[in-house]
Amino acid sequence: MIHESLYELRKSLTGSVGVAHGKVEILDAEALRAGVIDQLVRDAVFGAEPVKSYARWLIWEIGQALGAKPASIHEFYIARASNTWHGRTVPAMNIRFTTYETGRAAIRAAKQTNTGAFIFEIARSEMSYTDQKPAEFTTALIAAAIKEGYDGPLFFQGDHFQVKASTYKKNPEGAIQEVKDLMAEAIPAGFWNIDIDTSTLVTLEPESLDEQQYHNYLRSAELTAYARSLEPAGVTISLGGEIGEVGEKNSTPEELDAYMGGYKKALAELGDNLAGLSKVSVQTGTSHGGIVLPDGTIKKVAVDFDTLAVLGERARYHGAGGAVQHGASTLPEEYFHKFPEVETLEIHLATGFQNLFLDHPAFPAALRDRIYRFLDVATADERKPNQTDAQFYYSTRKKALGPFKPELWALDAAAREALYAALEDQFRFFYEKLNVVETRDLVDELVTPVTYHQPVPQIARVAGDDLGLSD
Repeated sequence: MIHESLYELRKSLTGSVGVAHGKVEILDAEALRAGVIDQLVRDAVFGAEPVKSYARWLIWEIGQALGAKPASIHEFYIARASNTWHGRTVPAMNIRFTTYETGRAAIRAAKQTNTGAFIFEIARSEMSYTDQKPAEFTTALIAAAIKEGYDGPLFFQGDHFQVKASTYKKNPEGAIQEVKDLMAEAIPAGFWNIDIDTSTLVTLEPESLDEQQYHNYLRSAELTAYARSLEPAGVTISLGGEIGEVGEKNSTPEELDAYMGGYKKALAELGDNLAGLSKVSVQTGTSHGGIVLPDGTIKKVAVDFDTLAVLGERARYHGAGGAVQHGASTLPEEYFHKFPEVETLEIHLATGFQNLFLDHPAFPAALRDRIYRFLDVATADERKPNQTDAQFYYSTRKKALGPFKPELWALDAAAREALYAALEDQFRFFYEKLNVVETRDLVDELVTPVTYHQPVPQIARVAGDDLGLSD
């Protein structure tokens, strides 16, 4: 059930949450967690306006009251640069489906292991095919934290806020403006961690590394300055750069030096004492989503851990916290303990969670068949010659997550229990292997929480004029 009016929504809060003059008061946290928050998050995702906007505002403000607040991991990462801590790799987890329930599973695993260093992220491309704008994404995960009684910093990250190379060739300023517009939407929604991806602008034709990285570091610095101009008071957004596209040739220390040297000079010209990058993404042998073989299995790849260790050290030499590894969730399980051993700062995990969810025996077979029939039509132009059905569906099924969002949120109780228990186990596996268990106290010590109130949405103010809801 979705509330059809603000009156119905406000009435459902009776006894659990009080709202007056744009301020929220928690009256009964137990009642809120028992069911009210479940209804609110569905209003926030599936409701019509003004119910949707008002539910999102309520969840944000409830999170502020209960300590489930968006935060920047910048301070934590810079502390790594000064060797305050080491031997841990922070998982950045792309949540593509059923964000509320999947987030709950991740948070339950974090609470069980006293993990505080973990990131929820979504890429620019994922926002499109999963039908998740920044405000919806953060709202669902704040609601998940409220439901599970988690009161720690929540790190929301914009993954691959990428400049499209094809657009840049035709209209450079327009391509940059697209990313700036996304930042302007995402930062007020709580994305206080952003991976700036201008690595698409690297060109290998020039002889010098500086020339190869020129457009990459120049535009990365420009987007850094823009992000800094949007920061809420007291927040230093954690920003990452990237020196080579994932899936392409492995990165080198010389490329990282060229990028960081040029970046720091360019940033200094854009403002005084602007905070720089807290991390740098590199390529060491992986690919996004993994490489699927004709029988549907994932090709085993080799990660160059030696190079990854060297690149991390070079990143710290330049003042960042270290190197970031993308495209890792489909790697063999025996690889993951190696990342903290070589001091990888952060690792990105996405497709593996999707695979576990869609391929699990508890996932309804009839729904999976409907998804594949949809893909046969909707993504027919993406089928490559000689591609098997297994390869085709594997590479395209992420694009069904948005169109089938209502069905995925409405799975029956038995399927939900089995699927989210499996995901919870998977999250716990990564926390343990990446050695971020028992980091809650360290995060609380290093990360400065910031209270950030959002105004009541104007559309709700207008709609509530006759209901005593406006301020």
